[in-house]
Amino acid sequence: MDSISSFLSQMTANPLLFIAVTLTLGVILVNGWTDAPNAIATCVVTRCMSPRAAIFMAAVFNFLGVFVMTLINATVAETITKMVDFGSNSEEAIIALSAALFAIVLWATLAWAFGIPTSESHALIAGLTGSAIALHGSLDGVNGEEWIKVVYGIGISVVLGFGLGWLVCKFVTILFYKANRPKTEPFFRGAQIVGAASMAFMHGAQDGQKFMGVILICVYMSQGQELPTEIHIPIWLMIVCSLIMAAGTAMGGKKIIKSVGMDMVKLEKYQGFSADIAGALSLLFCSIFSLPVSTTHAKTTSIMGVGAVKRISAINFGVVKEMVLTWVLTFPGCGLVGFLMTKLFMFIFT
Repeated sequence: MDSISSFLSQMTANPLLFIAVTLTLGVILVNGWTDAPNAIATCVVTRCMSPRAAIFMAAVFNFLGVFVMTLINATVAETITKMVDFGSNSEEAIIALSAALFAIVLWATLAWAFGIPTSESHALIAGLTGSAIALHGSLDGVNGEEWIKVVYGIGISVVLGFGLGWLVCKFVTILFYKANRPKTEPFFRGAQIVGAASMAFMHGAQDGQKFMGVILICVYMSQGQELPTEIHIPIWLMIVCSLIMAAGTAMGGKKIIKSVGMDMVKLEKYQGFSADIAGALSLLFCSIFSLPVSTTHAKTTSIMGVGAVKRISAINFGVVKEMVLTWVLTFPGCGLVGFLMTKLFMFIFT
């Protein structure tokens, strides 16, 4: 797995591994459609950067986020690998994992079609969990100690996102209260680009690690091996993950950018900067404490917090309600799809 050539050799020699990895890369691509645009949404809609430039920047900082944070702390990836157990039968395990990944792609594609920024992180967790339950016929395949970190992550990321969004924007408003608004435009244009780069960096740190953790599960299960306590992620895999995310963002990110950056709250440049910094800080905190959280949650709640500084009515609660409903439905919905797909795949392929 250290070299891409040996990895490709394993894939060509094992059709089940080839299918599982291809589906994982499909999930990463869909993540580019649905999650990566959140990182650059505010920067694009406030016209600090063009969509093409923002997508290129997101690709670069996604990679840096994956690379730097994996060197510092790879525990987000380790949490994903330990969250569920697909058993000792490598053939059944790969089939079940493939079914889970197929369910995640299906769920995320439907959300993208409606322009709703669903959480790909939670779809991943729900799909894997539903699949493990189907394979074992019980909750024996779910590691509750690791799974509870997801619950903590939801609460912490939502509270931090909204709270920091409000605090950062309030601080900026007070600091620049007497400033001439047109004269501050160049400063906040540059500041928001820095903020968007920070969000893209943390998106890579969080989501990139999750998906690479799944690829490692595929490789070890296909060989009938147990996952090591400490995982090593090769650089070439980081690059592949970042490029596929960028391709997904380029293909379908505009719908999500519109939902997050325009429909929910009308943003000015200083507000976009505040939301980006607040979202990035929320993700950094959760990454340090090994909590697998959603980039979507962190960014959208920080935008809500920014909107609340001026007045609560500045938030379009119709869009917020739509997003929250999608988040709430993701765990049971994608989990159920993962469960059913696993039963179907096991019936067909075993």
